[in-house]
Amino acid sequence: MPEQLEFFTIPSPCRGICQSDARGYCIGCFRSRQERFDWMGMNDNQKKEVLRLCRQRYLRLARAAKTAGSLGDDPDQPSLF
Repeated sequence: MPEQLEFFTIPSPCRGICQSDARGYCIGCFRSRQERFDWMGMNDNQKKEVLRLCRQRYLRLARAAKTAGSLGDDPDQPSLF
């Protein structure tokens, strides 16, 4: 399949946090170490795939946090008193 021409470059998802979690993913952008190192050499399709994977990792973490919160550990809104 031919690659579609892009008029704008895909910016890096880096948020400047640059710390890895226990699984080796950045806690700011959810990229792996290799994805961060290879970003500048990737074509647009590869970058889109990495962004898709980052979004998937973020959603997985959000679901886990929501499940943990539903067990009564942390309320959705803290008490004002």
